[in-house]
Amino acid sequence: MAPFFGGSIYVWGSIITIFMLALSIGYLLGGRWSIRSPNNLKYGSLFLGSALLLLPMIFFGEAIMEWIFEHFSDPRYGSLLGASGLFFLPTVVMGMIAPYSVRLLVINAESSGQTAGFLYFVSTIGSALGTIMTSFYLVLWFEINTILWFIFATYLCCGLSAIARHYLAGNRLILEGNHA
Repeated sequence: MAPFFGGSIYVWGSIITIFMLALSIGYLLGGRWSIRSPNNLKYGSLFLGSALLLLPMIFFGEAIMEWIFEHFSDPRYGSLLGASGLFFLPTVVMGMIAPYSVRLLVINAESSGQTAGFLYFVSTIGSALGTIMTSFYLVLWFEINTILWFIFATYLCCGLSAIARHYLAGNRLILEGNHA
């Protein structure tokens, strides 16, 4: 955003607004999606979807921002549109992961608040550490696309792990059924 619209309060306000809006929509959708037949296959698909939705930012981010800057040079609206174009969809899907995680981890109603609280604790601490690490160190050591590729690989691995767990658990049930 900075090469195109600078680092003003408008730019930061736009970025924060889009992330908060996208996360809130993701939380709502993730909660709804977790109601019907929650499983690791669907859970893993959220991670894979997050990873895939990062690819346009990696491959076309600069071209997207150039087009927006050519058509919307006002930093208020240009940065809002740029943040929406780059961050909205991946962040919505990433936001779906937290409520779906709660649904998969809750064993009984009595522990649901503790489980949700712990996941939000981990999520918020992770966000704070990720923000500080990225802004203080990672952007100094690596190009933005390198960081995005690392995030892509992390989400891809998490998604494939969850999907593998789904199929391994299914095979274990089949094997246990054959030995009973």
